[in-house]
Amino acid sequence: MALESAKRALEAAALETLPTPALDALPPKFYDAFLLRGLRVDVIQPGRLLCSMAVPQRLLNTGNFLHGGATASLVDLVGSAAFFTAGAQTRGTPLEIGVSYLDAAYANEEVEIEAKVLRAGKTVGVVTVEIRKKATGKIAASARYTKYLAPSSNL
Repeated sequence: MALESAKRALEAAALETLPTPALDALPPKFYDAFLLRGLRVDVIQPGRLLCSMAVPQRLLNTGNFLHGGATASLVDLVGSAAFFTAGAQTRGTPLEIGVSYLDAAYANEEVEIEAKVLRAGKTVGVVTVEIRKKATGKIAASARYTKYLAPSSNL
């Protein structure tokens, strides 16, 4: 019974989105633009990137606050960009993302996304990313992100 319940819940959620032909017609790299639209880069320094954005309605979950998956994707995208500020030559491949969800960020609420590079070696990089509520400074999410940074081979 529980297995069938889980299956029905996932399949019902999938039907609530756009029809498959519309989804299949989306351009490549649509997901990054979907997440980052409205993001502003406020500070860029070696090993540090500070961005801000108003939480858009499209990134909310059913509880009407920033979706955990969107949060993890913002960690990935902003954290990856931070590696470039430390001289990395590639965006790399994710190895591990650990996110602690500490507070809710609601629609139109201004948040800051700060990424700090802890290490950008020849093959592995580690960055911390915090998503904070701009008005209060409360941390909505705190993450540690590890990436494989070696350039891909042409073999």
